[in-house]
Amino acid sequence: MSQVYDVIVVGSGITGGWAAKEFCEKGFKTLVIERGRNVEHRGSEYTDMQAPWEIQNRNLLEESLEEEDRYSNIRGKGYFKKATQQFFTDDKEHPISYPEDKPFKWVRSYQLGGRSVTWGRQVLRWGPKDFEANAKDGHGVPWPIGYDDLAPWYDYVESFIGVSANKDGLDVLPDGVFQKPWEMSAAEKVISQNLKKKYTDRHLIIGRAANITEPTQEQMELGRGKCQARSYCKRGCSFGGYFSSLSATLPAAKRTGNLDLVTDAIVYSVDYDETTGKAKGVTVIDTNTKEKRSYQARVVFLCASALASIQILLNSKSKTFPNGIANSSGTVGHYIMDHFTGVIANGDVPGVEDKYGYGRRPIATYIPNYRHEQKDGVDFIRGYGYQATAQQRSNTGTHAQKIGIGAEVKDNSNQPSNWRFLALMYGEMLPYFENHARLHPTKKDQWGIPLLHIDAELKQNERNMIKQASVDIKEILEVGGCQDIKINETPEDQHIQIGDRIHEMGGACMGDDPKVSVLNKWSQSHDVPNLFVTDGACMSSCATQNPSLTYMAITARAADYAAKLLASNTL
Repeated sequence: MSQVYDVIVVGSGITGGWAAKEFCEKGFKTLVIERGRNVEHRGSEYTDMQAPWEIQNRNLLEESLEEEDRYSNIRGKGYFKKATQQFFTDDKEHPISYPEDKPFKWVRSYQLGGRSVTWGRQVLRWGPKDFEANAKDGHGVPWPIGYDDLAPWYDYVESFIGVSANKDGLDVLPDGVFQKPWEMSAAEKVISQNLKKKYTDRHLIIGRAANITEPTQEQMELGRGKCQARSYCKRGCSFGGYFSSLSATLPAAKRTGNLDLVTDAIVYSVDYDETTGKAKGVTVIDTNTKEKRSYQARVVFLCASALASIQILLNSKSKTFPNGIANSSGTVGHYIMDHFTGVIANGDVPGVEDKYGYGRRPIATYIPNYRHEQKDGVDFIRGYGYQATAQQRSNTGTHAQKIGIGAEVKDNSNQPSNWRFLALMYGEMLPYFENHARLHPTKKDQWGIPLLHIDAELKQNERNMIKQASVDIKEILEVGGCQDIKINETPEDQHIQIGDRIHEMGGACMGDDPKVSVLNKWSQSHDVPNLFVTDGACMSSCATQNPSLTYMAITARAADYAAKLLASNTL
């Protein structure tokens, strides 16, 4: 008889790594299943130690990728280069489905560590108002938890991963357990100081990065070191300077002796026991041989990413759950959300031409959401923030954007040049029931699994946000002292692809009422008590902040709860 694990964790990314760490450290035999290939931390697939001339094609991508419609969801992002291509999924090999008039971007990373190898590392806490919004304005499923429930788990996660940030004292963006922050550039400081003179609610702060600046003993014991400010994060970091599953949570789990790891295994379904009313394990398909096999466990944690977990839930059909496991409410797959960018603004920052940046800071600056309470007669609810940064225009060949070599480059490299400030709107998309994902009735992938058909779009509330965000950021840049301001606002009749921010959420929302939600306050299925979902699928709203820190806090909290139930033989 095959081994029965205490816990099966599906997925090895941001949340899967955390679930593995928590259960293994608590003494439970844990199996992590990853659909992608094995990647070794500091292994051959890391390219962060390669000089530009050592990278194939001088880091340029082949034109054939576009001609063959490969990597279509990630192509065009500035960090998608030859040195990072191996960490992103070929969409031609892994297709999705969507209506012709509602194209959706689903960026995936099928390898051990998942998207934790390539994420943006901006770790922002949600504030109390973010958890209260659904109940307050009646959109979506009210959150069954609040900020106070997650606050100690935010502390716990931040202490382990290492967060470099400033304590800003903002209610909308609570402070946490921080290491030394990165420094703003001279241009950013000018704008930040000018905003303080005018506003009490609009702040430009340094971003909060999961990049270590003051390594703790625990982090060094895992082989992690100080961030070197090279900005090669998406190549894989041999220093372990940024947090990923490969550098931190999986090594922590592995050193306990309680971790088993299986790669190249796609979870086809969660298997349901009609007699016990519980999940008994999972069935997987071998990526290479396409053969099926099963694993058994007392508890199953889905951490495959929001849309992948939805696909697994919907495909896990049984007599009790003909429309997918844990779906008595009929809400699995509904309330799909993502952040959206409808406004991009930039302007020159005068008076700092003689100032220069040093190193390659791994994080941008940030303007938190200031529109929780609406003013000025605006015609939308919720709000938006801005991801922002100031960059110095280069007149030399040092940025590989100008012709130049040798003495000419050296002579020009220290010449004064303009700074330009760039800001991108990050809007909060409301949780709409009709924005959903379902299994395609006829189309399947190469492993025989029904494709996920995603039908989601922005609505008028979000379009109205874009109009106001355009007005707001122009004013913010003017107050900040910028000149030659340019605003790029997406026209209302132009489609904005959901998924472009790579923050997809929803589909198995948390809530107190089993009739309208999938999970309870512990991310535990209302229907199947030993099934938990702690990745982005569990989110009942999307706020404006980057969500990964909240995923991790929810996962650590849920794992702690499940571990106590396991220890008491309740599950």
